[in-house]
Amino acid sequence: MAKTLLYRLFGVGRMPAQWRATLESEGLLLFDEGIRGSVTYRDFRAPGRRSSWRKVAFSGSIALTKTRLLALQYASPAINVPLDDDRLKQMQFSVEADDKFLVAFNANLFHNDWSGTIEYRFRTSEAPAFLKSLSTHK
Repeated sequence: MAKTLLYRLFGVGRMPAQWRATLESEGLLLFDEGIRGSVTYRDFRAPGRRSSWRKVAFSGSIALTKTRLLALQYASPAINVPLDDDRLKQMQFSVEADDKFLVAFNANLFHNDWSGTIEYRFRTSEAPAFLKSLSTHK
């Protein structure tokens, strides 16, 4: 899968060194960085924010270790869920067009004062492998 232009020119979407060290110590299973991603908000409400539909593109990275799923939007954690966390069972995982890994969940799963649906899409050739690995943890 082609890396984003921002990644190739400036390293935007690279996994920061401190996260990389943590992931490697946890037993890195799957990893991709410098990939295209998007976050879609549907019927979303949070303090000071409302949106019936909004989509934002970004360059990021995604990793699965023996203990957690971590996805970064630029260099900030978008998803950071331990595999033994009950919230993981409430998240929906799927693959779109063979190369887009979709993670969808209710916004109040992580923030009590948020509502609506949040969908993260990561364009990676590893999408089927992420889905297969996470299906065994549910």
